[in-house]
Amino acid sequence: MITVTVFKDDKGFTGFTTKGHAGYADEGFDIICAAVSALTITTINAIESFTSDTFHVKQKDGYIQCRFDHTLSDSSVLLMKSMILGLQGIEKDYGNEYIRLIFKEV
Repeated sequence: MITVTVFKDDKGFTGFTTKGHAGYADEGFDIICAAVSALTITTINAIESFTSDTFHVKQKDGYIQCRFDHTLSDSSVLLMKSMILGLQGIEKDYGNEYIRLIFKEV
């Protein structure tokens, strides 16, 4: 299962992590893993390319951690909300057997 944890404080989003593999299909054919990867990596790339917000990323097999350095701009908040919308759609369509989206206050 993939667990996506979105971290927030009283000022907004502070980062997110993704851990695990969906196990929906064999490696290279797992559409859930591919979709989650596409959404999270595109969000990171879009924040880097289209905003001045800064962050730190750690990535290894089955794991991405993104931590924002400061309170996010409105543009980055919109990008994060878009990522969350996509992840919620995957969770709704395929069930939390393969993906779970968690929100944590920090």
